[in-house]
Amino acid sequence: MSIKKITNRLEERFVDYWSESKDKDCIWWLGEWWSWDRLNNLALDCEGKLRAAGFKKGQRIAMIMPNSPMVFAISIAVWRLGGAVAPLNVRTGIPNLVDTVRILDVNAVFIYEDKLEHAIDFKKLLTTPVLPASTDKPLQEVVMRQGAIETEDLAVIFSTSGTSGNPKAVSCTHTNIMSNIDDAVEAAPSLITKDTVFLNVLPNFHTLGFNTTGLMAVLNGVKQVVLPSFVPVENTIKAIEAGGVNTIIAVPTLMGFLLGYLAAKNEKLTGVRTIISGGDKLNLDLDRRAQEYMGVGILEGYGLTECSPIVSFNSSYESRKLGTVGRKFKSFEIQIRDRDGKVIDLHEEGVLWLRGPSVVSEYYRDEKSTQERFDDGWFNSGDVVRIDEDGFINIVDRATDIIIVTGFNVYPQEVEAILCSHPAVKDAVVVGEKNKVAGEIAKAFIILNEGMAATPKELMLYCKERMAHYKVPRKIAIVTEYPVSPAGKVLRRELRKINIAR
Repeated sequence: MSIKKITNRLEERFVDYWSESKDKDCIWWLGEWWSWDRLNNLALDCEGKLRAAGFKKGQRIAMIMPNSPMVFAISIAVWRLGGAVAPLNVRTGIPNLVDTVRILDVNAVFIYEDKLEHAIDFKKLLTTPVLPASTDKPLQEVVMRQGAIETEDLAVIFSTSGTSGNPKAVSCTHTNIMSNIDDAVEAAPSLITKDTVFLNVLPNFHTLGFNTTGLMAVLNGVKQVVLPSFVPVENTIKAIEAGGVNTIIAVPTLMGFLLGYLAAKNEKLTGVRTIISGGDKLNLDLDRRAQEYMGVGILEGYGLTECSPIVSFNSSYESRKLGTVGRKFKSFEIQIRDRDGKVIDLHEEGVLWLRGPSVVSEYYRDEKSTQERFDDGWFNSGDVVRIDEDGFINIVDRATDIIIVTGFNVYPQEVEAILCSHPAVKDAVVVGEKNKVAGEIAKAFIILNEGMAATPKELMLYCKERMAHYKVPRKIAIVTEYPVSPAGKVLRRELRKINIAR
């Protein structure tokens, strides 16, 4: 590999590798390899049309797009113009998307052509132009509104649901992302070699998909196989084989689907040399099955969107400690604090706080959430950890009540608010339950208004119409009271123990 130039701009790092590898393979897409030059030409076309439409430094473009060459092309174009991109998840539902677009104050929203039926509702609720985009063909003529000017250091804004149910935006700078990618490569130099081929199948509206699987390849001059989805699993396996994938960054749910398919077919998948898993706790049975059907184990890691995202991972099969998420990257400073925020010994069990160049400085236009999670440059992970004498991190529990379903955060208060908007519901408490396929599922305990009725099936359907599918409680129980502490606080830990029959 050639030596990369020192730069803190993502598009400049891309240009470095493009200038050296114009005719070489860059992206495998729909059964064929794209060259670096082909990707760059698509980015230049996007850049020209955005500039002609009046896009300025410090402004923002939103994308509702599947993983594709166009995600890279629009991003590179926007960065060249000094702006930021905001990849959004269409499955969060129209109300959430509308709120997010308004908060981000974007100039335009590019939406995949196959999702244009969604755009009809957008246009009714937004003044922001909603424009069609192909996955791999030049943009049509672009029109846009003028959003406010922010710093051109901002690169990507990732949207999540806040604990109150309102959208919350994590704003990553060029330095945040570049630092994290370079830290990962330093921690595991074998990740990036001249024959590395990444699998880019995690949703690119998620930081692990966009930053770690997509940009890590592009910004280090290595090839990647890009898929819009990992289902059907058979297509993913065929693409891995056809594209020569040897490096997979995944969430446990994806690995579960891959290994389940291989086991059912009694087939082996050879050629993969590295599997890294993050986004949720890894079931060690997956590691055993990965060795059986893919010939290699799984390196578990840990990250947060606010850290761009990787904090740590087991960097090699020789040094890994099963059941841990590895050692922190060198650039991170860490503290362990008790529940009251007091710094305690590094090897005591407590809440992990982080500081470093990969850690974002704030939530976008959200002073309240920023004050809640940031303290003089330090970020509260919300996770209770234990660090051993060798520096390996064990995730003990979450200090917050976040439920992680297939790698995505589900905030109980958001789901509870939706349930409580049903006329028959007096109160709702949502907790997580371990699940072999999804990692966790949400389950809800409902107290109904006196004299009113609603069935669990009815309430599930109500939720399905108002939120992303992964947020919908898979189990619902109608109860008359909750277990509470002497102070009257609902004991969520007790509710987690209660089994609800489907």
